[in-house]
Amino acid sequence: MKLYIKGLIMGLALAGTACTDLDTDINTQYTEFPDSEIARRGAYNGCYYYIRNEAWVGRNFWEGILTQGDEITCVCYTESYYFDSGRFFKGSAHLLDPDCQGIGLLGDLMAGITYTNSQIVIYGGETLKDPNVATLRAIRAFYHFWMMELYGDAPIMDHSLEEGEYYDRQPRAKVAEFVEQELLEILEQNALPENNDLSTYGTPTRWMAEALLAKLYLNWGVYTNDINTVDNNTPNPKLDDCIKWCNDLMASGLFEVGQGYRKKFFPDNGVQIKDFIYAVPMDPATLGANYSGGAEFYRWVTFHNTGLIAPQIVGDYVLTGGVIGNFVMTKEAVARFCLEGDERNDMVLAENVCQFDPKTFEKTTTPVILYKDARHRKKVGQLSFTVDVNYENPSILSVGDESDYNNTIQGARLVKYPPREEDYKSWGRKQANDIPVFRFADILLTKAECILRGGNDPMGQTAEELINQVRDCSSAPHVDKTKEGLNPAQGLSQMDQILLDERSRELIYEMWRRNDLIRFGQFEADWMGKSNTGLDDKATWRRLCPIPRGEMERNTNWSQNYGY
Repeated sequence: MKLYIKGLIMGLALAGTACTDLDTDINTQYTEFPDSEIARRGAYNGCYYYIRNEAWVGRNFWEGILTQGDEITCVCYTESYYFDSGRFFKGSAHLLDPDCQGIGLLGDLMAGITYTNSQIVIYGGETLKDPNVATLRAIRAFYHFWMMELYGDAPIMDHSLEEGEYYDRQPRAKVAEFVEQELLEILEQNALPENNDLSTYGTPTRWMAEALLAKLYLNWGVYTNDINTVDNNTPNPKLDDCIKWCNDLMASGLFEVGQGYRKKFFPDNGVQIKDFIYAVPMDPATLGANYSGGAEFYRWVTFHNTGLIAPQIVGDYVLTGGVIGNFVMTKEAVARFCLEGDERNDMVLAENVCQFDPKTFEKTTTPVILYKDARHRKKVGQLSFTVDVNYENPSILSVGDESDYNNTIQGARLVKYPPREEDYKSWGRKQANDIPVFRFADILLTKAECILRGGNDPMGQTAEELINQVRDCSSAPHVDKTKEGLNPAQGLSQMDQILLDERSRELIYEMWRRNDLIRFGQFEADWMGKSNTGLDDKATWRRLCPIPRGEMERNTNWSQNYGY
């Protein structure tokens, strides 16, 4: 097999001898792939950073996946504004269907695997398991994990297809076993990088593989049992294994929750954040995705009275900084940010909104002021978002026409990834905030949960001790059973509720809430009036997303998930 690569990449040209012939034909072809470390690194980066487009930080994820949890919900302003054929509200209402754009993530994941497989073929030798491709196998396992997590049965794409061959979907439990074996095998090879510095930032390391394995084991009961019967009491035989890998991450000494929560998500975050085990680096100048997960969600973020956006007129009112936006916090999520002295509370914009400093992103005591005319002459008062949302048309989560100011202020806003003013203005709402995938704080909470579920910890730690380590970062008080978790949801103990609430406070807007709610048996609970949309709250088959219609048409041997 010969590989033809048209064009000449600057990095590859400089990797070998110096260039002396400036008249090289632009159609020059390589008959073999360049054998150099720079060429290899460039090819591998394409596999790692595939998730920067849609598979992690893109529109499909936050429309179709993040909104399924009980933290962020959509509001529409009449059927013509922020409805967009239902693409926004259907995730929030648990009414996804095969035509929803948000569930198109499956195609993105499969494309990422296909590209990664092409590089494994080039660099993996005859067995395709050469230690040189350990990082590629790790990212491929990550993509398989998310196919299984979202869609249940999924193709095991462990090789490139031959002519006439096709992938069939495999049982979810079998995919889980494939991900497990891939990770265990590459960890045993000791071929993954073990440093945590600029040279490995944003790429798979040993620690990324261990964190993924911990996530897999934490949800093992979900993945290997009938999805319709899973609840908080579903047995999990992998608890001790999960604790083992959590302890290995802790023993590495490379990670810590640190002191100061909000700064981890500022635009200047990066390799210096020792809470990040694996993150997606974001650069607004080169980012291919439409959004980095910040500015579009937070287009209502107001740092100062001039606003990040030109003053926006809504009816007769000027809303400085632009308070319109179709994603708001659920009132249930807002209620969780209640711990005294907890820095995480500052992310919630509700009643009496104050400005943020545009350079430090610290909250000030200066009110955000509304004006009734475009020239800022008629002051209305301080901006206040309501915690409750009153749907004028619950069937599409519409709060009414956006020309009515009282509709636009419904719902608290979350500001976790504040944009730099220059990025917002120069790069069309693309941001510099790196997006965490696996965090050390999550590992501590994962271990705490395994202990609560009966796992054995050789270190003898308690769940409360681990939760308190996480809280210390944001100066939140330690667990107090006299005040917390006193009215647990059905099927949960007091400590279960405390842990589930803590996971929300710590990991909100990090894509894990849907995963958590299913494991705790709370995915069908009602929040933010979800039941008013006509959804059958007992439709447990909605724990799996529908297979996108386009994928069904391309893979005619597949069967659609039940219910869709």
